[in-house]
This record gives sequence, structure tokens and C-alpha cells, in this order.
Amino acid sequence: MKKVIAGIVAAMAITGAAASMGAVAADKDIVDTAVAAGSFKTLAKALQAADLVETLKGAGPFTVFAPTDEAFAKLPAGTLEALLKPENKPKLRRILTSHVVAGKVMAADVVKISSAKAVSGDTLTIATRDGGVTVDGAKVVKTDIAATNGVIHVIDSVILAKDE
Repeated sequence: MKKVIAGIVAAMAITGAAASMGAVAADKDIVDTAVAAGSFKTLAKALQAADLVETLKGAGPFTVFAPTDEAFAKLPAGTLEALLKPENKPKLRRILTSHVVAGKVMAADVVKISSAKAVSGDTLTIATRDGGVTVDGAKVVKTDIAATNGVIHVIDSVILAKDE
């Protein structure tokens, strides 16, 4: 699970770095890539609160569907603050691990599948239409951000657990 979260964080970092620096060779793990990107501060904070950083810094490979700071801002008022409380750690871990898939799934592969099993155990629904891809309703806005232990795809919404 730690490996999955590290992947998510790294993916977020990669997205920001790639956007500002163009395509670069992957020399950082998912977490470090995400942190360097600058647009995944909320995700990084959530990964720390859920004790998932070391997992996502692991060998992987991981595919992380990383929500940006703007995606977290779309959550209903008070939701993020509540999730970051220590007593809600299990719920936060489940939400974050629902953004991670074991293995390295590049964009060219994602468009060929209709679902994927997240590290949380949830099944993510993948839909392709009008030239775009959604993962459980979250729009994929940037793809194939490489990290040493996987790949990050940036999404515009936070995927909430099915029973939330």
C-alpha cells in the first residue's frame, strides 16, 4: 500500500514538473516527481497524513491517477479537513489507494481497457469518448508522466470510494 501511495505522489510531482519543464527523463520516484511539480501540494499532504509516502516511494511499478490541488478544492466544504484528521486515516488511505493501480499502465494501454483494479480493492471504471478518458468520472488531463517507479496520469477530480 505504501508503494501505491508513493506512486501517486510521484505522479503528481511529475505532472507539475513536466508541465513547466517539458518532457524530461524520469529520474525521480512518483512522490518526488509530484512534489517537484508544485501542483500536488494537497495530495502530498494527504499522503503524509495517511502514511503512504514510503509506499509510493517503493519499487513499484505504480500507475497513479493524481488529482491536482484544484481537484481537491472541488470537494465539498470541510471534506478535506475532515479526511486529514488522524481518526479518519483509514478512510483517507482507502480514498488515496483508489487512485493507484499496481503496474505501469501507459495512456496507450488505458484507452484499451474498461476497468482497472485499484490498490484499495475498488474497481475503477475507465471510459473513452470524444478523444478523452475518464477514470470513475474524473477527466484525465495529462498523461504518461514518467517516474522511476511508475507513471502518473493527472486527473481533474478526486475519486471517492464507492461506498462514500
